Amino acid sequence: MAEQSFLSARNRDILHSIVRSYIETGEPVASRALSQSRETHLSPASIRNVMAELCENGYLAQPHTSAGRVPTEKAFQSYVDSLSSTRLLTSELERLRAQLARLGSVEERVERSSHILSGMTHGFCIAAAIPPSAQVLDQIELVPLADRRVLMIVVTKDHIVRNRVVVLDEALSADQLLSLRNYVNHNFSGWTLIQVRAELKRRLAEERAAYDAVLRTLTILCAKGLLDVELEPEVHVEGASNLVGVQLHLNEERMRELFRALEEKKRILNLLDRFLEQPAGEIAVRIGLGEAHPAMRELSLIGISLALAGGLSAKIAVLGPMRMNYTKAISAVMHMGEAFQSLPS
Repeated sequence: MAEQSFLSARNRDILHSIVRSYIETGEPVASRALSQSRETHLSPASIRNVMAELCENGYLAQPHTSAGRVPTEKAFQSYVDSLSSTRLLTSELERLRAQLARLGSVEERVERSSHILSGMTHGFCIAAAIPPSAQVLDQIELVPLADRRVLMIVVTKDHIVRNRVVVLDEALSADQLLSLRNYVNHNFSGWTLIQVRAELKRRLAEERAAYDAVLRTLTILCAKGLLDVELEPEVHVEGASNLVGVQLHLNEERMRELFRALEEKKRILNLLDRFLEQPAGEIAVRIGLGEAHPAMRELSLIGISLALAGGLSAKIAVLGPMRMNYTKAISAVMHMGEAFQSLPS
C-alpha cells in the first residue's frame, strides 16, 4: 500500500506516458522528449525530478548513465492496472461467436481459438481444453471395419470424443456390435467412466457372466481399451514465429531455450496453472515470467479461464513481449472468452 500511495496523480501520469512511449518505440525515454509530447506540460527539469523518484522506487531503470529511462515490470503492472475495463463490442462478439459456432465440438473450438487469437493479436497464443478428473459417459459407438477391425468411439458428457481402431481375434458382426453398443448406452449413460469400469468388473465376476455373450465380448473390447479414455488436456499453440522479431535481449542459446520451452506441453500447462489464478471468467495479466523460465523474463501473459459444460474447463492466453499492446490483447482475450461462454454446450 505504501508503494501505491507514493504514486501521485502527476507521477502516475508521467510513468504511464513513459510506458506508452516505450511500448511504441522500444527505446529508453528521455525527459526532454517526454516534455515535448502532447501528454505532459512540464519542463524537462521537472520531469527529470519525477523520473529520479520513479527510479528510486523501482518503477524505472537506466540502462546507461547518459541514456533515458525504461519501465520495469513494476511500471508495466501499474500501467496495466490503470487500464479501464474493456467494453465488449457486439459486432466483434458476433463475429467470433459465428466462427466458433460452425465447429461441432468444444475441442475444435478450443483449437480454433488459438488461430483466431493469433490473428487478432500477432502474439503467441495458447488454448487448452482440460477435462474433468472424472469424465461422465454419454454414449459409445462401435463400427465394424474390414479385417476383424472395429472402430470404438466414446463420447463423454463434456462433448469430448475419443476413438481408436482395434483388431480382434474373431470378427464381430454389425448386429453383435449394435447389441454391445445398446447394452452400454442403456445401462451406463450418465455414469463416470471409473464407475462403468468397476461395475462391468463386478458383473463379470458373477458366475452367470460366463454364459452372457454380451458381457464376454465386452470383456474383450475393454481389454482393448474401450473405456480407457485419456484424461490428458489438449493444448494448442499458434504464432510462435511472432516472437522471432521481438526484441527480448536474448542470445541465440537463450532464444533456443525459449522455443524449446514453448514446445513442451507440460511446461505450457504449468505456465497457465501458475499465472492464470483468477476465478473463471476474469482476465489475468502477468508481467514478466522469469519465475517460470529465465528466457521468459521479458514476456507477459494475458489469459482467462473458462468453466464449460460437463465439468470441462478451458484456458486461453496470449504470450507476448512485455512491451506489447495490452489494450488490444486484453480486448481480444475478453471477446474470445465471452464468445465461448455465450455458445450452447
